[in-house]
Amino acid sequence: MNDTQQPAKSGTANDETSVRFTDEERAAMKERSKELKASARRGSRADKAAQDEAAVLAKIAEMQESDRSMAERIHAVIKAGAPDLAPKLWYGMPAYAKGGKVVCFFQSAQKFGARYATFGFNDTAHLDDGSMWPTAYALTELTAADEARIGALVKQAVS
Repeated sequence: MNDTQQPAKSGTANDETSVRFTDEERAAMKERSKELKASARRGSRADKAAQDEAAVLAKIAEMQESDRSMAERIHAVIKAGAPDLAPKLWYGMPAYAKGGKVVCFFQSAQKFGARYATFGFNDTAHLDDGSMWPTAYALTELTAADEARIGALVKQAVS
């Protein structure tokens, strides 16, 4: 082999560019790590619940106005329609859990530089409808009809 010849680059999944996380993804992972550490340090269940809700409200307050107003309204809809769901942060996003498992969450558009916010459900949500159903919804604004639909979906998810 000629000394000046370089080996061919492979196109496998091991390429550096295919395994790198974006800055936003790394930040979300760091936030999740902080959330887990904070959760392990907390005292009584009542204190933890109050601190978790305060953290969710603080995260909502940090959002840009359009996302903040939607997140506040979604928070109110969930608290009214599914009071057994506990607010908590999940990867730096407002989320709502039952039995410690996240059922649904709100992701602001700014979180990953998206053009719309997202309201989504995890696999613990009871939304099964045949062999295919939506698990996330894009939000650009919230109407009264949207709030009613979210309320119904959340009630179904925890049933």
